[in-house]
Amino acid sequence: MISAIAIDDEPIALDVLKTHAAKISFLDLKATFLSTTEAMAFLQQHKIDLILLDIRMPDLTGIEFASLVPKPVHIVFTTAYPEYAVKGFDLAATDYLLKPVSLSRLLQACTLVNERIVADKKPPEAQSLFVKDGYNLVKIDPSKITYIEAGDNYLSIYEGEKRTLTRMTLTELIAKLPGEAFQKVHKSYIVAIDKIEKIERGQVLVGGAKIPVSINFRDDLMGKVKL
Repeated sequence: MISAIAIDDEPIALDVLKTHAAKISFLDLKATFLSTTEAMAFLQQHKIDLILLDIRMPDLTGIEFASLVPKPVHIVFTTAYPEYAVKGFDLAATDYLLKPVSLSRLLQACTLVNERIVADKKPPEAQSLFVKDGYNLVKIDPSKITYIEAGDNYLSIYEGEKRTLTRMTLTELIAKLPGEAFQKVHKSYIVAIDKIEKIERGQVLVGGAKIPVSINFRDDLMGKVKL
């Protein structure tokens, strides 16, 4: 369900939006406002997903108001003036509806907002990467990595019991991995946060292996572990 408000200095325009909103099953139009100042006061007390926003408004214009709205609130402009479209999209507006707003266009805009909200809630998918193992290229799935160990001239990448040797530095490899999922815990080790089985004093247990944790990296590790 999308929670929304509408802002327009024309009561008739707000009535049209309310009528259309009532016919969109996944849209909850919580309030309407004739001024941007009233709407801003509401936003300070309530969390919403979408603002249906007119551009030509007294006090703050819709463009000015949109620049003050914190992300990830979506903006859909509603206006009778197509010349403002470029400015609207410069502010990363999700859509731009010309008055009189039809039910089909409002439904289209709300569907787009809903798709983006769902996409934002999905965890990022870890993309596979390839590393050199001798003369071969080996596919590595970051979601399966338990830990990485640096040797003299190579790295050992562990995916459970599978071990892949490659000539890379830890710095080069960690740059290719999703940063929120991995943490360097020692000058010679990187661990996958979600594969940690136990955190002990001076070490962690990952994939059955005891990995040393340097005091220089302990705070960074604890900052990523959800307690």
